[in-house]
Amino acid sequence: MIQVKVFDYEHEKDLEEDVNQFLKTIDDNKLLDIKYHVAVMPEDEDDQIYCFSAMILYKK
Repeated sequence: MIQVKVFDYEHEKDLEEDVNQFLKTIDDNKLLDIKYHVAVMPEDEDDQIYCFSAMILYKK
């Protein structure tokens, strides 16, 4: 069965840490793909909100 795991963080280091932790729990041959996305949204004149996300497709 194919499964997905979605991660979404404001800081790329948080995303990196959690994705790496999750990848330790599955066998390398079960990993199918990783999709990565970054979104930036203005909050006010000087600030921006970043959204770093990843979706891991794997076989269970």
